[in-house]
Amino acid sequence: MRLDPATKAYVQRRTKEGKTMREIRRCHKRSIARQLFRKINAIMP
Repeated sequence: MRLDPATKAYVQRRTKEGKTMREIRRCHKRSIARQLFRKINAIMP
């Protein structure tokens, strides 16, 4: 959350929505899981 520019932008966007850091972390983990799931499914036959 400190180094990646995309993650920083995500945190800023969620903070403006009024989310707490705890909620932001939870949402970000789910976002990463969705991205990985799509990539894994693209690789697997």
